[in-house]
Amino acid sequence: MLFEHFAAVEAALLATARIPANSGHSLHKGTPREAFISEFLYSHLPSNLAIGTGEIVDHESEPGEQRRQFDIVLYKRDLPKLDFGGGISGFLAESVIATVEVKSTLDKAGMRQAMTAAAECKKLKKCVMNSFSSGFIPPAPINYVVAYDGPEKIETVLGWITTLESELGISQEPLPLGEQRIMTPSSSIDGAFILGKGFVQFDNFPVGFVNDSNRAAHPGKRWAAANLNPGTLMLLFQQLTQASQNLSASFLDPVPYARKLRVHSMVMA
Repeated sequence: MLFEHFAAVEAALLATARIPANSGHSLHKGTPREAFISEFLYSHLPSNLAIGTGEIVDHESEPGEQRRQFDIVLYKRDLPKLDFGGGISGFLAESVIATVEVKSTLDKAGMRQAMTAAAECKKLKKCVMNSFSSGFIPPAPINYVVAYDGPEKIETVLGWITTLESELGISQEPLPLGEQRIMTPSSSIDGAFILGKGFVQFDNFPVGFVNDSNRAAHPGKRWAAANLNPGTLMLLFQQLTQASQNLSASFLDPVPYARKLRVHSMVMA
């Protein structure tokens, strides 16, 4: 049932995306497609997640400094956000579960932009007080790229990622085996999904197509790529759902955010 449903939705998204392709301006081509992805996420993801667009900040962020804007931010409803107006928000790093960058056609330049933004997101610091947790909790915000079109061979996307890691100076440390693997975050993006074609994924997710026998036979490998049509959209849904379905008694520590707050005079009675 689920496979057939998401296969139909994936086909519908690809068909609908051809409509704005007739536009003559790149902005007009991209904006409707971002809306399609948002509508899919709104209608399918758990209600404990909220969806927005904007910047991500931590307690060290400064007013007016350059920050990346993310197409789609999935965040916890029970934590605050900043309203910048015009539908753009500032999301606290503590609240962000995942980001999704949407591309009409994925190319190497688009992958470079997505990887650079993801690497900056991964460096943000969280101020939380932890009590207990259960289930899979991603070791860092998940950063995905979703595209409606791209290279014919998914191996091309994998080649871009490994080449750009070297060009951008992104960590390429090997992943450990066992439980420690899922606690090791990617240093930039976590996956690229091309609808109707397939995916590339950083191999630290609890559920996937690679097992420890495969990993032991290929030590040092950190990425998995596969052709998948249909099924790419269902895999994206499954991973975002699993990343949000956990029990975590963690609380925002507001003190670091108030580091510039100064009391000039105080009276007690």
